[in-house]
Amino acid sequence: MKKIVILVSVLTLVAFVFGAMAQPKPAPAPAAPAPAPAEKAKMEKFSGTIGKVDDMAKMIEVKGKVKKEEKTLTFGVDDKTKITKAKAELKLADLKEGMPASVEYKKEGEKMIATAIKVSAPKAAAKEKAAPKK
Repeated sequence: MKKIVILVSVLTLVAFVFGAMAQPKPAPAPAAPAPAPAEKAKMEKFSGTIGKVDDMAKMIEVKGKVKKEEKTLTFGVDDKTKITKAKAELKLADLKEGMPASVEYKKEGEKMIATAIKVSAPKAAAKEKAAPKK
């Protein structure tokens, strides 16, 4: 009789264990949504004339007007910055004070990083070329 009671107890215990294991597991709580990818920095433009060029610090100052107010903005220049003049690539050291330039940049915190600097011919020289020669 003892053997039957032990056998029934073991069988009952096994039935409960397998019954518990067979039940579907609760769905895991949804994970926190993945952080949104960092918004692409909005590209902005600024035009004016080149002021100071610091090759060591990789910085450039451009003087221009913003809403009829004279401003000087400082831009960081990195290895990805594309500097061109009439489709020819230039180096940061080739930029000189007084050259007219248009800068495309993005803001990274408080810094403004130039992604493209396009140097153009001075306006006076452009007018002379446009005038017919006698």
